[in-house]
Amino acid sequence: MTIMQMFTSLRRSLLAVAAASAIALPAWAQVQQLDRVVAVVDDDVVMASELQQRINTITQQIAAQNVQAPPIDVLRRQVLEQLIVERLQLQMGARAGVTISEEELDQAIARVQQNMNLSPAQFQQKLEVDGISNNAFRQQIRQELIIRRVEQGSVSRRIQITDQDINNFLRSKEGEFWKSPQYELGHILIAVSSSAPAEEVTAAREKADAVYDKATGGEDFRALAISNSAGQNALQGGDLGWRKPVELPTLFADALDGVKVGETTKPFRSDAGFHMLKIHQQRGATEQVVEQTKVRHILVKTSAIRDDDAAYNLLTDLRSKIEAGELKFEDAAKDNSEDIGTMLQGGDLGWSTPGQFVPEFTQAMNNTTVGEISMPFRSQFGWHILRVDERRQQDMTDQYIRNQAANLLRNRRYEEELQNWRQEIRDQAYVEIKLPDAEPSDTEQSAEGANDSQ
Repeated sequence: MTIMQMFTSLRRSLLAVAAASAIALPAWAQVQQLDRVVAVVDDDVVMASELQQRINTITQQIAAQNVQAPPIDVLRRQVLEQLIVERLQLQMGARAGVTISEEELDQAIARVQQNMNLSPAQFQQKLEVDGISNNAFRQQIRQELIIRRVEQGSVSRRIQITDQDINNFLRSKEGEFWKSPQYELGHILIAVSSSAPAEEVTAAREKADAVYDKATGGEDFRALAISNSAGQNALQGGDLGWRKPVELPTLFADALDGVKVGETTKPFRSDAGFHMLKIHQQRGATEQVVEQTKVRHILVKTSAIRDDDAAYNLLTDLRSKIEAGELKFEDAAKDNSEDIGTMLQGGDLGWSTPGQFVPEFTQAMNNTTVGEISMPFRSQFGWHILRVDERRQQDMTDQYIRNQAANLLRNRRYEEELQNWRQEIRDQAYVEIKLPDAEPSDTEQSAEGANDSQ
């Protein structure tokens, strides 16, 4: 008999005696009685204590939002499903060798503190009030980062945005609206009726021309609107707020064609009179000229036999040899990089455009001067070093629009694919639910799903 079997047998005997004689159980027996397995998830388990802890946390969050909580049995099952999927994701991360460095963990915790607008001391005090130890909180954040990395890596591979997808979006009404710039506009109206006699029309036109001359001569447009405009927003300096051209009357949108920030349109006529528009500011406009960077990189992935420290040290050693002239960057990439798409080209990524790379890579690239090699840094793909070969200003209007559209479409599909992927890994896993009120079908369905997928 193993030690665990002896312990289980002894615990059952104590429980039986206690039930028969109503004597108090030892503390250790009471703990064993309170905690138990509520779900078997492949090679792992979910315990009743962590299920209850998660339920308590979610219940507090629901109460803080003044929302009525679902019945406890419904909530328990929802939370248990959440924990089951998390267990599967963590197991996938462990098999893939996903690890979180202490530095990355510290940065994530610092962001949490910043978002809560708390100092480190205040944050620590809040953890104590909530009954959460510092080690437990760090472990929780570490697991969340692992799960996020597993999700990003698994789901991103499932999303393919084609040129046709981008073309269809850009030709749609939504695409036309999305890619158009937004202007902060000022408006002046010199009113004259469409049926007014010629002399009144002439006088209105002359007044409009005089106001236009003052506006283009440097006088404050808002002051001119207050003293001259008959428009609805005259007393607010003629401000129309932020508008996209597609949100404006066609007459206004046409008048703004070719007008730049700070410029005023020439007076144009409508049935209400003569109008002038000024573009005070512009935002969301497509960049006409972007800075491109020509960059090479070396990627080293972590695994069961190479942890973060080993990857970092390898890249640091390569960087030192390259800078000392003992090794060429191109040769180091061919021999060491695990980016299959670039290793044979010496790590050459070509000319990049804004938004092309993940944030960590973009930040390192932007902080590295031409001819220099970055320090090792980590992204969701692994550890990198990069060398910036050149930079240039390039008119990339069309390509920039397409890249941004692709990112928008990819982000939209991400949530949908994430839910599909979570359901797939749940269906393919062996899951045995051991809640007291679990129906037989709960266990049978999960086991059959696992058998069918094998």
